[in-house]
Amino acid sequence: MTEPFDQLPAEIRDGLARATRRQFLGSVSLGLGAASLTQWMPGLAEAGLLGATDAVPGPHLAPTAKRVIFLCMAGGPSHLETFDPKPRLAELDGQPMPESFTKGLPIAQLQGKPLTCLGSRAGFRQHGESGQWISEYLPHIATCADDIAIVRSMVTEQINHDPAHTFMNTGTIVPGRPSMGSWINYGLGSVNEDLPGFVVLTSVGGRNPQPIAARQWSSGFLPSRLQGVEFQGQGEPVHYVENPPGITTDCQSHLVNAVRDLNRLRHEQVHDAEIESRIAQHELAFRMQASIPELMDVSDESKETLEMYGATPGDGSFASNCLLARRLAERGVRFIQLYHRGWDHHGGLKQYMDVCCSHCDRPTAALLQDLKQRGMLEDTLVVWGGEFGRTPMSQGDGPDPGRDHHIKGFSMFLAGGGVKGGVTHGATDELGYHAIEDIVHVRDLHATMLHLLGLDHERLSVRYQGLDTRLTGVMPAKVVSRILA
Repeated sequence: MTEPFDQLPAEIRDGLARATRRQFLGSVSLGLGAASLTQWMPGLAEAGLLGATDAVPGPHLAPTAKRVIFLCMAGGPSHLETFDPKPRLAELDGQPMPESFTKGLPIAQLQGKPLTCLGSRAGFRQHGESGQWISEYLPHIATCADDIAIVRSMVTEQINHDPAHTFMNTGTIVPGRPSMGSWINYGLGSVNEDLPGFVVLTSVGGRNPQPIAARQWSSGFLPSRLQGVEFQGQGEPVHYVENPPGITTDCQSHLVNAVRDLNRLRHEQVHDAEIESRIAQHELAFRMQASIPELMDVSDESKETLEMYGATPGDGSFASNCLLARRLAERGVRFIQLYHRGWDHHGGLKQYMDVCCSHCDRPTAALLQDLKQRGMLEDTLVVWGGEFGRTPMSQGDGPDPGRDHHIKGFSMFLAGGGVKGGVTHGATDELGYHAIEDIVHVRDLHATMLHLLGLDHERLSVRYQGLDTRLTGVMPAKVVSRILA
């Protein structure tokens, strides 16, 4: 029978208050002996102090997707210049924003300032057999209209970049929580033993590229082997993986094996899951010395494929990263996240929409088309969008103003992996301020992504600090069933 935490011996409870989990387990194993520790393991687990196990808990459902490629337009693209046409906003261009839309609501940099309507700086047309409305800034994505589900009713809770990214990635702004890529790899396990299950690529181009902290792909309290690994688009693809001059593969192998054996001896003493993660990561890094050069060598890609993406391999561009995303997906990487930094358009909206869309429109469409022609789109979920949207009100003076941060209604799209193409879900009001129909919260997006991968968001949980912790948190979340095929 499991002992409740409050019935653990006083010396154990006091030790927990004074030490980290690793320090405590080490001291207990030396002071009380392994047998005594084993006696109290169930109580520690019940208290949520041992963290996640290495057991793969899923899938819970029949999956339609095997992997995710998340294309993050960092900075927050404007829904009003991409997927959400607003004729009424155009009529009010230059006039005061009706106070009924904004009174008492949080606004980022426009708080307390006169609010003026800013009509869309883009023309919109219907595309495909489905008649999806897509702006002239995205002519290549428009060719994929029948393959994408546009969600116009997204809402989030954080109005500044870093916490909004944290919320989009982890479902909370509480530091130290696992990112969605880590949750997915925890739930389903890894497919390729020679590459990480979670890979991150970044590119830059546009206005005011916001920094992206590595904690956005942290594994939090899940085993550290589940954290995202950032690949570099230029130079050495992964830092510190290559051997230094004079170190042969055989020499490296002997070193890795010796470190592994020492770690296993320590693990037998303290039973720390992080030691197992360390062993696995050392061995993975050794295997990556062979797999990474093969991944990055795109000489087997046709000239037509490179031209379709607009990619110049090794230049660190979003186009080259999209091509690498497809190659990673082919090799079984479970979660691939691409950030393009430059969508923070507080000013120069027309100028920088041109810049960002020139970087991201064509490669995004190429990725969708490439996956589709290879028969991979049907089991690859592609998600496109930013951490929030932009206001219907203008920001800045001059002929080319911008838009402020906006969390009450914005657009994203999903494609492949069991998503119904050619549909538009939800709506914002006539000015594009509030999501008013079929609202999709970030938690609902997470629940839907997990569902497509065969994971029940309510069952994918880990006991942490006494709570059953989930990607979707404790608030209600729903699967957006209307966009499922």
